Amino acid sequence: MADTFNYRIDHHGSLVRPAAFHAAEASPEARFEAVKEAVAFQRKLRSTVVTDGDFPREDFRSAVFDAVSGFRRTEEVGADGLTRWVAESLPKANGPLLADWAGRLTELTVIAPKASLPSPAYLAATCFDPGSAASGGPASARELGEALAEIIHAEIELLVSRGVRLIQLNNPLLLAHTAAEPPAPGALSFEDALAVEALAVRLDERPEGVRIGLCPGWTAPAEVDRARAERLYGDIPVDRWILPYLNGTAAELDLLRSLPEDRDVCLGVVDPAASGVDDIDTVMARIDAAAALKDLEDMALSPSRGFADSAAHPLSSAEAQRLKLIHIETLARYCWGNEF
Repeated sequence: MADTFNYRIDHHGSLVRPAAFHAAEASPEARFEAVKEAVAFQRKLRSTVVTDGDFPREDFRSAVFDAVSGFRRTEEVGADGLTRWVAESLPKANGPLLADWAGRLTELTVIAPKASLPSPAYLAATCFDPGSAASGGPASARELGEALAEIIHAEIELLVSRGVRLIQLNNPLLLAHTAAEPPAPGALSFEDALAVEALAVRLDERPEGVRIGLCPGWTAPAEVDRARAERLYGDIPVDRWILPYLNGTAAELDLLRSLPEDRDVCLGVVDPAASGVDDIDTVMARIDAAAALKDLEDMALSPSRGFADSAAHPLSSAEAQRLKLIHIETLARYCWGNEF
């Protein structure tokens, strides 16, 4: 059994922003009031962790883009609805990324604060620009990734010093590398992505109860190469893996089957983009199948991704988000009773 910690009801960090709240226009006081409401919302839902909902930021990457120099915003918008940024020089942090906001969460509730950050490999893969490399920018995605890993690593240490006990990195591209027939690697190879992520998350010392998690993608490949999945888990020394578990497919089970015994898993059992949720018995049957492969005491439950990876493009309505988080809370009680 892994070194368990009981953050059973988790979420990715991004929540649906209030209709009247626009991060780019709101004053710091208005932003903090919105965060206070988000914390109260999570407390009422009995979540075992709280976040600022990404309310102060445009999207799940913005903690870096808002506080790190060297990036330029473009007019391009990807298929995921996110505006493309490119790295024109090696990045340099101009101050804390999330630590100031995360530290304020500890003033609002005794529930454990959680911070979510984009992973350095994800940013390197999506922001490296060969044109900028030719004019003095990062020479390769690996070089960009290593510079970002130093920044993320320093931020993790700062978050821990300010009382954050659960930190999650998000890289929506990693799971594709575990496919039986992986796509072309793009700017950053699988091997380089693993090396960059490992640089960011390896802590020499950590206080009791601190855990680092990584979400490697929102959906599982059609078919998983277990050797590649085992390499993913083996090369990146995080404590918790947040894995999609929406249908109980053979591929989703292979991702779970490949996980080392000493790692926790958070199962993404609810799809924020879907119109509804599966009934309790259906999801519990899936969880029972997962429990045949992994000790239930080393699991947690969450949505499979954030509810609003971008402020402008929420995947659910606020009411649908509320009902889905209640569904996860109910499922957690079916699994662990009230002991979480």
